[in-house]
Amino acid sequence: MNESYVIFGAYGGVGSALCRRLSKQGAHLLVAGRDEVRLASLAAEIGAESFCLDASNLRQVESCLQRATELYGSIHGVANCVGSLLLKPAHLLSEEDWDATINTNLKSAFAVVRGATVSMAQSGGSIVLLSTAAARIGLANHEAISAAKAGIEGLALAAAASYASKGIRVNCVAPGMTRTPLTAKLLQNEMMAKASASMHALGRIGEPNDVASAIEWLLSPEQSWVTGQVIGVDGGLSRIRSRA
Repeated sequence: MNESYVIFGAYGGVGSALCRRLSKQGAHLLVAGRDEVRLASLAAEIGAESFCLDASNLRQVESCLQRATELYGSIHGVANCVGSLLLKPAHLLSEEDWDATINTNLKSAFAVVRGATVSMAQSGGSIVLLSTAAARIGLANHEAISAAKAGIEGLALAAAASYASKGIRVNCVAPGMTRTPLTAKLLQNEMMAKASASMHALGRIGEPNDVASAIEWLLSPEQSWVTGQVIGVDGGLSRIRSRA
């Protein structure tokens, strides 16, 4: 395998699991994110190039993708694993809370789609965005994150239609509760962790590799007939109830 990939939000729980999986397959990787120290550590561990940026900044995302093209000649796939988690009901959300959630999640996804479709215009490729099961079911206190992630799903479907003729595939992975640094504070409460696990039909919290393996699958050129899909990797949370 000698495909080239750019992973945004690379040092997060899902992002780092994805990078390690792709690295083991021999892929060329450019890893991107805000935290220069954590980014450099991951890049050194897996032998990747790194690019420090704010993924919600369109120009910085463009520069990152241009750098990847300079390094590897072409980009076969791009994944946006940037995200945040803010659980508050609408009446307690400040304007700053709302803007930060939209920028971190939806604007970064738009920046990645915008930049990647230009970079892949001649060669085609795969773009994978990260949504959430909460975008498809109503969960209390998820107003901001559900709105942002639902926007990402709409973005993915529209982009899949717009760029299919150029051989660019755009898909989403929508996880349930997953054990990552973002959810650590929630899951350190044993009662809350048990309650969350019980909401998922398969009876457990997700692990980063559960989600990363689905992203890896969608990035692969072998999935050349898969586009415009939102794949739930959520233990059944968004679709089924196993208990009466």
